[in-house]
Formats: sequence, C-alpha cells, structure tokens
Amino acid sequence: MGGMVDSFKFLPRLIAAFYQMTEREPELPIPWTKVERPLADLTFGLVTSGGLYLRDAQPPFDVEREKREPTWGDPTYRAIPASAAQADIAVSHLHLNPAFAETDFNVVLPITRFQELAAQGVIGGLADDAYSFMGFQGFPPDTSAWQTRYGPEIAAKFQAAGVDCVLLTPT
Repeated sequence: MGGMVDSFKFLPRLIAAFYQMTEREPELPIPWTKVERPLADLTFGLVTSGGLYLRDAQPPFDVEREKREPTWGDPTYRAIPASAAQADIAVSHLHLNPAFAETDFNVVLPITRFQELAAQGVIGGLADDAYSFMGFQGFPPDTSAWQTRYGPEIAAKFQAAGVDCVLLTPT
C-alpha cells in the first residue's frame, strides 16, 4: 500500500467517511490523444485541478458551499498567467494539503518547468495563460458543467492561443 494516495486525508472525518462509504464507478474509457509531432514543434497549455487562484485578483473556489453541501464541487476555473509569481498564488481546495503548492505552485502547475523547457528548445512554447479548476466535482462527480461550458471555453482559449498539446496535472 506504499504507493496509495489517500484522497480523503485532509477532509473532516465525517465527510471522508461519507465519501468512502459511497460506491461509484469511474467513467471509462479515459480519453487520450497520441502526440504525433516532435515536442519542439508544440506549444503547450497547462491545466491543473489543484484549486489555484490569484490571491489578490480572483475569488477563491467556493469551498464554503462545499462544506455546507459536501456532494457539490465548484466547477468554475481561474486563468493563471504564465508570468505569475509564487506570492501571487493561493490554493482553495478541501481535498489536498495546500502547503506544498503554497510553497511552490509548480508541484501542481509546472509553469516554471515548462518555461525552462521552452527556453531550452525542448518544447516549442507555453501559452500565456494556464487554467486551474478545483478538481473535486461532488460525490458522485457531476462534470456536466465542465463538459458543456468550462471545458469548451478553455479549449477555445487554447485554440486561439495556438496551443497544440495540453498537460493536465490532476491532484
């Protein structure tokens, strides 16, 4: 069990017990598209489900509603500029320990690492904006807002920015 992740570790015990006792089946198959071109020819977009937002410029994700309604999760997203500094970033997520991302947001949204890869010519480039969701979408999950509204909005923004490939860093 050494490699197991405890998805409920940072939740109140009552809410964790509720989730653990509820059975659900994951949606399969998981979508995947093979990369056909060299990485050096691709512009990347980054997406995280880590609940990052700009501390002084954006509202946090609605964890207060989730506390009142533990089967609900905030489906909205926040644009994180590639120029963001660590001091600009805050975390709003009840299902992970925010300390790591608040120390170095690259652990959930590797903007700096991708900027380094672009500077070295390993990748073609990085979009000016990355996007952050609060990955918990209820229990059982309701991803309908992602599928009908927020996913298409971000896809359109990435297409307009010339993004060829998206890396999702789930938390």
